Amino acid sequence: MTRPLRSNFEPGTTRWAMRRAQWRAMGLSAEDEVKPKVAIVNSSSGLASCFSHLDGIVAPLKAAIRSAGGVPFEVRTAAPSDAITSAGRAGQYILPSRDLVVHDIEVAVEGAQLDGMVCLASCDKTAPAHLMAAARLDLPTIVVACGYQATGRYRGEHVDFEDIFLRAGHVASGRLTVAELGEMSECAIGGPGVCAGMGTANSMHIACEALGMAMAGSTPVRANGDRMWRAVHRAGTRIVELVDEDVRPRQILTPDAFRNAVTAILAVSGSVNCLKHLQAVAVEAGCDVDIWRLFEELAADVPLLTGVKPNGDRHVDEFEDAGATPALLKQLAPLLRLDAPTVTGPRLGELLSDVRVADPEVIRPLDDPLARHPAIVVVRGSLAPDGAIIKRTVADDAPLRFRGPARVFTSREEGLAAIRRGEVRRGEVLVLRGLGLRGSPGMGLTSAFVFALDGAGLGEHVAVITDGQLSGLVNKGLVVGEVAPEAATGGPLGLVEKGDEILVDVRERRVELLVDEEILAARRDRLPLPVPAVGCGWLDVYAREVGPLTEGATLGGRLPQPTAGSGGGP
Repeated sequence: MTRPLRSNFEPGTTRWAMRRAQWRAMGLSAEDEVKPKVAIVNSSSGLASCFSHLDGIVAPLKAAIRSAGGVPFEVRTAAPSDAITSAGRAGQYILPSRDLVVHDIEVAVEGAQLDGMVCLASCDKTAPAHLMAAARLDLPTIVVACGYQATGRYRGEHVDFEDIFLRAGHVASGRLTVAELGEMSECAIGGPGVCAGMGTANSMHIACEALGMAMAGSTPVRANGDRMWRAVHRAGTRIVELVDEDVRPRQILTPDAFRNAVTAILAVSGSVNCLKHLQAVAVEAGCDVDIWRLFEELAADVPLLTGVKPNGDRHVDEFEDAGATPALLKQLAPLLRLDAPTVTGPRLGELLSDVRVADPEVIRPLDDPLARHPAIVVVRGSLAPDGAIIKRTVADDAPLRFRGPARVFTSREEGLAAIRRGEVRRGEVLVLRGLGLRGSPGMGLTSAFVFALDGAGLGEHVAVITDGQLSGLVNKGLVVGEVAPEAATGGPLGLVEKGDEILVDVRERRVELLVDEEILAARRDRLPLPVPAVGCGWLDVYAREVGPLTEGATLGGRLPQPTAGSGGGP
């Protein structure tokens, strides 16, 4: 079915005349006026290698859209890089940047009343932001994953960005010198693209395809590789057809689609950040699904089929060469909703009918998986009534049950200083709080703290519990992340005191604060109410507007408001 184009205004109106004058000056013809107008959403930046190749993708994509009968317009948005943007405010800008990108897209595309979008996704926050914007605007959209970076070698061994991230925590303990870390950093990245591991970026790229919002066979891919360029051309052609056929994201982002995406993420042991991102997309799509409950429901049935770093020893290029996301979905087919629609055109089952797995040792069959334990575990209990997340590797070598006394830190820097001073003891449960959506605000990054523990040789001998966020490349030790509700909104994490006994049981999916309720009630009465954010900076706006993690941390959601005597201080 062909629908009227939003971008075409009635001749003779003010809007028609203003638009005509502007676009004539840009070289558009009278024939162009009646064609579909397609936004190329380019989250490009010269600050990070994640995005440094995106500008080069725009011209070929424009050519493909023009050849298909459309008129392309490049739209630029913010381009947050976890490696670069995390420097300011202890990483607090990282998660809020996702929603800033969504609003950027809304202003540019909805304001101009364009007809469709092709979104160039790269680093961690861009893919979820593009999906959220597509769901919010409900315009024909294709997400193009722009690929992962080439890696290097250091002293004859493979080295990548994850190794730099991890080994930086080893310097303070003397396990690595500053000079050695510097040498590694010079050769770890061999070109543009996202981190070459199963971190948040590649996980969310896979999720885009599993949801049906990326072209079949387009994730994950080498940046500037042949498969990426084929995907770019196919997307440019297909987006004009989607506009013509009036195929919209909310027709694709169904409960079945989200179920398929969760299944895929569990099978690759994807990033823990996928939970909040997928929930945010569902919220924007008006789709009534609970992503946390889906992970809990499916965990027992979805085995781990591949072990890409940091979960195992495989590299992401091996995963791509083995057949990438289509091969993964082929192996998972008995667990998937195969009638789910896709932007490619055919239903998911039809797309998988001719798929072959090039290397079943890399992407294993369901009846011969790498591991059968859940790759991502949602835990609940008195310390996390609304849930928290634990990541498990192929080897599953972190403790599965841990009980110990609490040591409490209220900032990442405080925790890092304690590690450097040798104050952290084996057997302790390290509580890193006040880093949630409101408490930071924006969710502070706690990855450096986890890697510092590993560098100090403590990773397997302590447990970490935090309401902050973790990089998708963090997979060391027993870490309970993104505890909800957070300390700053009255969550039990804010009541923990030094020496309190805490129990983490992975198999039973429990995280418990073993303190009598009478004692906790007295502590609640003593806690001050949080000071509301009153400034006009982006983090202040975010702190006032952000909803809870269980609603995807989207803006405009409502957090429970602490009242006098109910706690709320970090």
